[in-house]
Amino acid sequence: MTSESSGDRPAHLYVRNELSGNVNGPSIQAQQIHGGITFNVRTAAPCGPASRPDQVPPLTVRCVNRLEELSSLDGAVSELMRGPSPVGFHVISGIPGVGKTTLVCRWADQARDRFPDGQIFVDYAALRGHTAGGDVSAAVAMCLRALGVCDINIPESLADRTALFRTRTAGRRILVVLDDVNQPAQVGPLVPKGMGSVVLVTSNGRLGELALDGACLMSLAPLNMASGLRLLADRCGEEAVAADRRAAERLVEFCAGLPKALHLVAARLLTNHRLTMGALAEELADEARRLRGLSLGGKHSVSAVLDLTYRSLPPDAARLYRVLGRLPGRSFDVGTAAVAAGFDVATAEPLLGVLEESSLLDVTEDGRFRFHDLVRLHARERAAEEETESSRSAVMERVVTHYLALVAFADRAVREDRLRIADLTGLLRGAANPFAAEAGPEPLAWLDAERANILAVLREAARQGLHRQVWPLAEGFTVLFLHRRYLGEWQESLELGAAAAAEAMVPAAEARLRSLLSRPLMDLGDYDRARKELETAAACAEVAAHTALSASVQEFFGRYWDRFDASRAVEAYRRSVELNIEAEEWRGVAVATYFLGCAQDAAGNHGQALDTLRRAHQDLSARHDARMAARVLAAIGAVQERLGDADAAMRTLGEAAGALRAERAYHYEAQTLVRLAGLIERTGGAHDVVREHMTRAFEIYEEGGSPEAEKLRERLDRSADMREGSDGHRAD
Repeated sequence: MTSESSGDRPAHLYVRNELSGNVNGPSIQAQQIHGGITFNVRTAAPCGPASRPDQVPPLTVRCVNRLEELSSLDGAVSELMRGPSPVGFHVISGIPGVGKTTLVCRWADQARDRFPDGQIFVDYAALRGHTAGGDVSAAVAMCLRALGVCDINIPESLADRTALFRTRTAGRRILVVLDDVNQPAQVGPLVPKGMGSVVLVTSNGRLGELALDGACLMSLAPLNMASGLRLLADRCGEEAVAADRRAAERLVEFCAGLPKALHLVAARLLTNHRLTMGALAEELADEARRLRGLSLGGKHSVSAVLDLTYRSLPPDAARLYRVLGRLPGRSFDVGTAAVAAGFDVATAEPLLGVLEESSLLDVTEDGRFRFHDLVRLHARERAAEEETESSRSAVMERVVTHYLALVAFADRAVREDRLRIADLTGLLRGAANPFAAEAGPEPLAWLDAERANILAVLREAARQGLHRQVWPLAEGFTVLFLHRRYLGEWQESLELGAAAAAEAMVPAAEARLRSLLSRPLMDLGDYDRARKELETAAACAEVAAHTALSASVQEFFGRYWDRFDASRAVEAYRRSVELNIEAEEWRGVAVATYFLGCAQDAAGNHGQALDTLRRAHQDLSARHDARMAARVLAAIGAVQERLGDADAAMRTLGEAAGALRAERAYHYEAQTLVRLAGLIERTGGAHDVVREHMTRAFEIYEEGGSPEAEKLRERLDRSADMREGSDGHRAD
């Protein structure tokens, strides 16, 4: 059974469901699943060299301060551009809430014309898990996509990704903003190479080590009195500040000059017209005394502002605030908020509006919600004080089940006939499938947009011991990583899932997840561990008495042995075919047969490989799996070439290239055309045909940002020079 295949699974092969007595297989029972789904993520950056990213978030409030800092930053960048360094490099540090990101976004907006090749924005906080630093490799991959590199052409290792990023930024003038950096190592791989480019880093710490790499360090202080009053006047009106200037000054003092706290104060005044600045200043004075010595980053004055704002909320809005503070992800939509609180969407939506009006929630560019870090900390403190442990656990159980349902729908929308261990029939029955709607989101795009949140939910649910939800979520989530190779995140999600399956004592699930885990481990070069995971998976599959699963594990073993021992790979694929036949998994038989043929070819048994691959092609064609059948056809052409049948190989490769193009499998089409062009060239075929095939392959690689494009360009240039030379000799 292939990792991408399935069929009608014999019920007696599954372990028995421990949750109810009438369903075979591990299952999750139905409850409130999800409310609305907000899907307004940015359109994916187009592939190709002409891609011009524009990712720096827009400003949602007017900026009336920081003119001196903006001028200083502008001058420093201009001065650096006139110096020996071709790239501007600046670190803006300061305490949370002081306005670092706002300053950088404002400067980026003003300096847009300086960067004709685009602006890239990386939020490291969104990439950060429980490790000290964010996933640098994922950050580089994000930047490569922004620069027009398609997923299939993004290298696996951080070193190769960094090299490709430097290649893609050479000759371009771009701005790279790295927000919320907490480790110097997160910066180096993302310094662009193009003359006139600039990288801006924001951090709560100074990151002094980066000065050794040429960074100019700027520390952002809280607003002074004049600037704080200017902000209040802009939000509340000049007249309000002038009417009681002393009270306004006290408000700035209580807010410690932090723009976020001042916006909270302004929101309180604007939403309660009977509240005066003087009355609010007196409230804050009392609150500051009450909270003196409490946490919230040591800023008890900010705690006072937040506590007063919080206590002015209606009860349902206050409860929603506490609940949302417990969400593990960085942002959330209306549906997730509703599920977390146990509300319906119609109830949650206006309550979110109340929190937004109070400046407790920010609305993101894509229509979702997020907390400022200081506000999130306060919401969690309120939840710890006012919510019971059981109610906090119930929130997490509702949220993980919500994501489980949505991920399951997305997984099935990508490919229905795939091996799955979790039986989610009861959970999904009668639930609205957002991906089946006419204007519904594209499932892989949604999974990618929610990737950080889903991983955060997996971590927190695993920490809380929700094992029966964790492993099915990890199983469904893997469909994203089969198409988009975030190797570190794939590995972590599968490790969490496999551990949860072991805790829940579901050997079939553990076998499935550990066999899948071998894929990212091998791509990361950890072959010893990949083999151990496969050995454990095989033992678990045997305990589960799950024939189709055992077939899949053997296929993964074949992938492992492909790298080391072709004869053992052949043995593993043969066993996979036998087990798939026993389980009556006919697509699994066909796909395992394809891999078997490739392994036989690698072992030097070309004639045998040809027969095997022809069987695989026939079976996949009969199942109307045109994409896989086209890939098999390309493999047949390669074997025919090795057997010396050039004419047959050219016909087969030409047919395969056409079929792959029809299936929009352009990467495989390019590989096939390069092989075909080489064969025609070696056999003295028409130069124009060779050039036509290589040009088409070059266009595919260039459009996808592949490093292969440059190699083909050089071949095409050499070919043109040779052609001109031969024409010149003929003319003489």
